Amino acid sequence: MVEALSVLTSIAIVLLAGLIVTIISKRFRISNVLLLIILGMLLKTIKYKGAPIFDFSPTFLISISVLALVMITFDGTSRLTLKQVEKFSTDSASIVMWFIIANILLLSVFTSLMFYPDFSFKHVIFSLIFAVIMAGTDPGAVFYMMKEKMTKVIGVLEIESIINTPIIVLIPFILLDLLTAGNGHVVQSFIDQIIPFLRQIIVGVGAGVVVGIIIFKAMKNVYHHQLSPMAIITAALLSYILAENLGGNGVLSVATMGLFFGNIYVKRKLTLQEFSAIFSNALEILVFVLIGFLISVEFSFLFFIKSLILFIILIVARWFAVTTALRKSSYKLREKIFMTLNIPKGIAVAVVIFSLSVRQIAGMEIIINLILLFMIYSLIISSIIERYSKKFIKVELEDQ
Repeated sequence: MVEALSVLTSIAIVLLAGLIVTIISKRFRISNVLLLIILGMLLKTIKYKGAPIFDFSPTFLISISVLALVMITFDGTSRLTLKQVEKFSTDSASIVMWFIIANILLLSVFTSLMFYPDFSFKHVIFSLIFAVIMAGTDPGAVFYMMKEKMTKVIGVLEIESIINTPIIVLIPFILLDLLTAGNGHVVQSFIDQIIPFLRQIIVGVGAGVVVGIIIFKAMKNVYHHQLSPMAIITAALLSYILAENLGGNGVLSVATMGLFFGNIYVKRKLTLQEFSAIFSNALEILVFVLIGFLISVEFSFLFFIKSLILFIILIVARWFAVTTALRKSSYKLREKIFMTLNIPKGIAVAVVIFSLSVRQIAGMEIIINLILLFMIYSLIISSIIERYSKKFIKVELEDQ
């Protein structure tokens, strides 16, 4: 009972501090995500009698980050229409594909050269995992930018974040499976992963549709101010859990169900979406503060320099992906620059970080530290770009 009370007290303090930081970020129009991570780094240093005051179990960290990912994905996709998806999906999918390719060709190679010069199979896999994860963008950040505004650029970024989220949650662990297969069975292991990968997609979409039909059909003409919001949370979690237990991708299932919810009639839909947004924001605050707990400030100066060089390479890869994917489009140069620099890392990356840190794989510490630093770098760049967004896409971002 004492331990449970201690955890609840820690959660309450973290949420209160996170809420204050979020209010401050709104006041100064800067990224609350960045400040929340810094807050987590500061809270981690607080000790009493030599022991950290705030201590959370790995299971709690993974569970709360997955729940946040589920609710943020649902909240974002539920606000999309099929017309918007059809309009922007081609450009978005093309950017995702080219960004992953560019990261594999550039970022993974330079990561190996700078941090794993021996080029062992294990270290090559680590570099590939890092490259794939860095192709992700944060749905929460993009959805925040969108608000009620809709431009072609923001629409493309939004759909891109939906497409790449299940990819960066799935692919790293497939690569880890290849690593455990051993050098002599890599090809066979890769072939063995093809059918499970396809099943992840098919079952994920199917589970989202099935849960959506059952839950939202019942809610079509019935609304209860207490039960209906709980039904939304339950539906999102059921969609994720059903897909994962059947061998599908839970994130893809939730995204499908959210899109389904956004395009059918449900009584008091706007009220339910508002509740979903509030719940998602609370979870987001908690997760990003907890991310700060993972960051160590004991990096060497050389590590920082190498990480900055790698981040510049990431920007180069992003620019290549954007310009290649949109080479036949009518986007202006400043819009392409906006899309290039707007690559915030968020909840999906947090889920992967927590999962990798729990596994405690020898040599993976470097990748985890790089991911954490890249989260900070990307959020700083995105915050600057967001602040001056009118110069790029002529949209003034409003306070929530």
